[in-house]
Amino acid sequence: MRGDRAARRPALLLLLLSQVAALQPSELFPFGESWKDQLLPEGDDESSAAVKLAIPMRFYETQFRELYVGTNGIISTQDFPRETQYVDDDFPTDFPAIAPFLADIDTSRGRGRILYRQDTSSEVLSQAAYYVHTGFPSSAARFAPTHAFLVTWEQVGAYEEVTRGVPPSGERNTFQVVLAYDESDTYALFLYPTNGLHFFGTRPKESYNVQLELPARVGFCRGELDDLKREGLYFSLTSTEQSIKNLYQLSNMGIPGVWAFLIGSTSPLANVRPATIGGDLSRAQSLPSLEHPKFHLEGALGSDYTEDSLDYYDETEEEVDYPPSEAERAGTGRGTIDVSFQGEVDSRASEGGASPPDSGLAPALPHPAPSNLPFYPETEAATWDPLGKMDTPNVNGQVQPSEQTESRSPASPESDRDSWDPSRGAPSPYPEKEPHQPYPAGGAEPPESDVPLARPGEVVRQHSPLPAHSTPRSGGRRVVDVDDSISSDTKVFRYNGAKETCEQNHRQCSQHAFCTDYTTGFCCHCQSRFYGNGKQCLPEGAPHRVNGKVSGHLHVGHTPVHFTDVDLHAYIVDNDGRAYTAISDIPEPAAQALLPLTSIGGLFGWLFALEKPGSENGFRTAGAAFTHNLEVTFSPGEEWVHITQSAEGLDPENYLIVKTTIQGQVPPIPANFTVHMAPYKELYHYSDSVVTSTSSRDYSLIFGATNQVSSYRIVQNITYQACRHAPRHQAIPATQQLTVDRVFALYSAEERVLRFAVTNQVGPVEEDSDPPPVNPCYDGSHTCDTAAQCHPGTTVDYTCECAPGYQGDGRSCVDVNECATGFHRCGPNSMCINLRGSYKCECRSGYKIADDQHTCILMGPPPNPCEDGRHTCAPAGQARCIHHGGDTFTCACLPGYTGSGHHCADVNECLENRCHPSATCYNTPGSFSCHCQPGYRGDGIQCTPEPIAGLKPCHHQQRYAQAQPAYPGSPHHIPQCDDQGNFLPLQCHGSTGFCWCVDPRGHEVPGTRTAPGSTPPHCGAPEPTQRPQTVCERWRESLLQHYGGTARDDQYVPQCDDLGQFVPLQCHGKSDFCWCVDKDGREVEGTRSQPGSTPACIPTVAPPTVRPAPRPDVTPPSVGTFLLYAQGQQIGHLPLNGTRLQKDAAKTLLSLHGSIVVGLDYDCQERMVYWTDVAGRTISRASLALGAEPEIIINTGLISPEGLTVDHFHRTMYWTDSGLDKIERATLDGSQRRVLFHTELVNPRAIAVDPIRGNLYWTDWNREAPKIETSSLSGENRRILVNRDIGLPNGLTFDPFSKLLCWADAGTKKLECTLPDGTGRRVIQNNLNYPFSIVSYADHFYHTDWRRDGIISVKKDSGQFTDEYLPEQRSHLYGITAVYPYCPTGRK
Repeated sequence: MRGDRAARRPALLLLLLSQVAALQPSELFPFGESWKDQLLPEGDDESSAAVKLAIPMRFYETQFRELYVGTNGIISTQDFPRETQYVDDDFPTDFPAIAPFLADIDTSRGRGRILYRQDTSSEVLSQAAYYVHTGFPSSAARFAPTHAFLVTWEQVGAYEEVTRGVPPSGERNTFQVVLAYDESDTYALFLYPTNGLHFFGTRPKESYNVQLELPARVGFCRGELDDLKREGLYFSLTSTEQSIKNLYQLSNMGIPGVWAFLIGSTSPLANVRPATIGGDLSRAQSLPSLEHPKFHLEGALGSDYTEDSLDYYDETEEEVDYPPSEAERAGTGRGTIDVSFQGEVDSRASEGGASPPDSGLAPALPHPAPSNLPFYPETEAATWDPLGKMDTPNVNGQVQPSEQTESRSPASPESDRDSWDPSRGAPSPYPEKEPHQPYPAGGAEPPESDVPLARPGEVVRQHSPLPAHSTPRSGGRRVVDVDDSISSDTKVFRYNGAKETCEQNHRQCSQHAFCTDYTTGFCCHCQSRFYGNGKQCLPEGAPHRVNGKVSGHLHVGHTPVHFTDVDLHAYIVDNDGRAYTAISDIPEPAAQALLPLTSIGGLFGWLFALEKPGSENGFRTAGAAFTHNLEVTFSPGEEWVHITQSAEGLDPENYLIVKTTIQGQVPPIPANFTVHMAPYKELYHYSDSVVTSTSSRDYSLIFGATNQVSSYRIVQNITYQACRHAPRHQAIPATQQLTVDRVFALYSAEERVLRFAVTNQVGPVEEDSDPPPVNPCYDGSHTCDTAAQCHPGTTVDYTCECAPGYQGDGRSCVDVNECATGFHRCGPNSMCINLRGSYKCECRSGYKIADDQHTCILMGPPPNPCEDGRHTCAPAGQARCIHHGGDTFTCACLPGYTGSGHHCADVNECLENRCHPSATCYNTPGSFSCHCQPGYRGDGIQCTPEPIAGLKPCHHQQRYAQAQPAYPGSPHHIPQCDDQGNFLPLQCHGSTGFCWCVDPRGHEVPGTRTAPGSTPPHCGAPEPTQRPQTVCERWRESLLQHYGGTARDDQYVPQCDDLGQFVPLQCHGKSDFCWCVDKDGREVEGTRSQPGSTPACIPTVAPPTVRPAPRPDVTPPSVGTFLLYAQGQQIGHLPLNGTRLQKDAAKTLLSLHGSIVVGLDYDCQERMVYWTDVAGRTISRASLALGAEPEIIINTGLISPEGLTVDHFHRTMYWTDSGLDKIERATLDGSQRRVLFHTELVNPRAIAVDPIRGNLYWTDWNREAPKIETSSLSGENRRILVNRDIGLPNGLTFDPFSKLLCWADAGTKKLECTLPDGTGRRVIQNNLNYPFSIVSYADHFYHTDWRRDGIISVKKDSGQFTDEYLPEQRSHLYGITAVYPYCPTGRK
């Protein structure tokens, strides 16, 4: 009975809240015509004109000077798109939004009105300040708003389709928004009066006849970021109909119907921050608090809080016992039970990532309430969690089961909380049933069955679990409370003592683990199908990998050898205990001498050994953080070596990271000797956090018939941090035996690689008697896939099960692409990259990954004195500020000014004679203008006499030249004309003596100018151009010369067609002996005929008569010049008509399902398109010919291949990998692969090649130091070409015709070009959106743009935007290339 009464306390607290006087319509902020409100026009989708704010208002981190009011229950800082683009969609919107009730509202036909105004009256500001101080008693104690913006939706209706005979609904809603702000902070007040909400959602127009009503959305969105089309932060208050109903019944500040939020500040604000309960309101009783810095109130308001549903307190029963006061606790020495409401939210806030909550409110309930209520950390997309149902312990410590087992572990009694979580309705320690928390992208989390069962004395917390191989939020781990002593000798439950619990420390566990509370502390345990020590867990049955570095200071014999940070890689087949280790670039004498030390790779054999029943391998014991020390003493020379191997955890791809150091002396081994070691067994002794082993090993040195046996003694100890709170598994013996069945050691001098291979089993210590038959799972003789786990059955039976992240029958397992199937947890602003057996999330530009490895956090922009006004340059109209990173900058005067940049003076260009002599110059600040004098026309820079009727061009130019004054040192030329007024073909300068030829228009013919005193050129009609002779023609001419000019009837002369190609049928003179030839003139075997018959020869240039049908997803392109562009899972084809985009003829060239195509280039010789795929981590190609299919040419050693360029001249390709920070090259078939650069690269992206001059160029958009670099094609002469005034150089192209290197910068928004040596830099266009890739063709640039999701063309000479193409399917476009009908040659 007493427990039942305790369970009613939350209902009582909620009842107290409901009995607080709710907000009445008369208590809204004053509004109406008398307050000079503006009225929004009636309609279904109206918006106000821009309201100019008296002072800027802060929303999130940005200041805004304008606001717009929309019909549909929304306010924005920019004009609204069409309502169909946002009104029926969930948060976030792609524009800034303040939404008190976002739904399809319609005020047509007198269905309500919408009023808005700015206000600075003391009455409104005082009322707003009162609410803000109540909700934020600490942080806003000194807040005094100077301005307010009010919007009132009064008696507005929902959109309804007019139906004959059906009257419109009478449901009307009234609600209000007040934005109170000063120069530093902005607070939003949402007010919902009693009975103010009569409809709770609206039906979508597109499917109005479908009985579907979408609940209104309430919250805030920052909108898309400016530099990339991606979601920004948002805060959602509701998502269900019930949560809308509760808006006027609940509150986050103690007054039902009133909600307060901090929405903008000059101080760091991770997201919108809701108010806290408390304050001394005349109409409110405060409630104990729960903190909630960032939430998605979807479940917060989701319970039906009506008076009928409340469990009233029965005053006839025995009085309810409340927890003791602070004084009582001090007197009894007992702590109260504290049941927390841990939601599935990110715990980053506890590490400083969130705005701190307010504190300091004293509870005002009739009885003391617990004050040590838990803290709710932040998530990136703010979420308040649904209610949960828990098991409640009875007074005997047993578990009372519920529909969903759930409990809460105690928080520290010293914690002081003054805010509460509306997701609970009231701070109930016994909440109702908890629905699954949806993923950030929608959908419910799938259930999971591997939940630990509750035992007597054990309470199990189960959060909605995740797929076993996914990356859950940190809050998604399960927590188990075990062995907490619950006393029953008092009416208040209590725990004995204070300890570290899972509540505060569960983030130390692996994402694939659950946390368990024990009497003295907490421990982590891996979930089902994963194994490890709980802090690091790996999937059972899947292959594992190790990366690391090896350093050594050795004496090989008496020769010192040193090496530093050479690479170590290991691959382990988990289901049969095989471990392969490779160490590269150890100097040969040391590598040969280290061959006997198989323990270097043997560590990984022990770590992932095949486990026999009742045994555990090293990873299950020590996890991924330990230190392995081993001392080896060789016999008979007593050489001694010490090896330390430190495991430093798992990287984001679950690779174990190990650092190895080797010191001491080893006996030398001649280069031609091999090392052989027989199988062996070792005993490993386990104690608290230490594993030790001592043994001796023999090895043989073999060369030909020589077999020399040596030995060494090895002492090992492995130290790690064990969890001492959990009892040791009694079934695991303190001594285990490691059986090494196969040992292999080899050094390859050619590859400079030292290799070890071992096969290991760990089990109990074996006697010498004959062992019983061994199950194949235990000796590795099973036939399971390397990515599967072997499950032993009876005797020698077994089954195979694919590891998490793989699918199949166990004997054949294939990787699951979580990114393509959608089974991933990557949040907004991130990109999912599939890995074998798993996946990882990578953040888009401007974001960084959070600790949970799937949430992306906005990175604050670096300080820029040029933007924040801290520079000392001259005014903007005279100088520009150039930022160089950090606080450094330089100043440069603008054209038309001169000076240091800090001080600039106007240049009087008129003193420099910049205008034409027949023009007048006018100086202006920073510039000048020229105007031709009367009788002349032109722009002032060039002036020509007004034309006289009847003059031909030569006479006209002659007249003009004669009118020009002569400048000293540069006499001008007067054209010579014939009697008819035409230019004489030969022109000579009257003063200098130079002569040259001209065409009929008077233009100089290049190459004809002769020096004074030399013979003038012969000027006449140009000779017709001759094409070079072909092989056929040269051979024919050579034979005819050999024959003396003519051939006899019996002599062979090659027959050539009009284009100089070999005629397919060749005959010997005038005889009947004929044969067929190929395109090179070589005889085709078996075609020579006898007199009287002629062979049937196929023309060498004719296409084959039968072609294979193209694959269904390939559409062959048309002939001519066209653009290819990458758009996610497809490559698109956009023809060009000259330089104009033929948008109507655009189509998909190639569909590549499951891919993300980024880099793209074209081989003009073989008509092949090449591309990189960051999803599949491959480089592929496909021919543009009919019937061609995609071919993967590189599928290893890639992480994030992005930029790609093809050198058609040298038949090679080059690419960048931003995951490995490498630049590599290979031949076009993927062979002869070589790394060119792997240092001093941070974010390499675009890459371009100049095959004629042999130069390679690439960009690195490292935000700290972006740059463009160049080298030779072999990687020599690497140097920085550009590193000033660039931001995010995404796109790069080399124009072989103009010899210009050009790039598109998404940071500076500029398109710029430079000569190959970095000189002659100039800006083509300075107002780009967000370019990604760029290509040059003819007199245009074409670039893909992420803001427009299209292709934009820019004229080279003027920088003018000439056209754009927006595909019907809107998504980001990546690489772009031009396909020519020929190979461009350029010129040196």
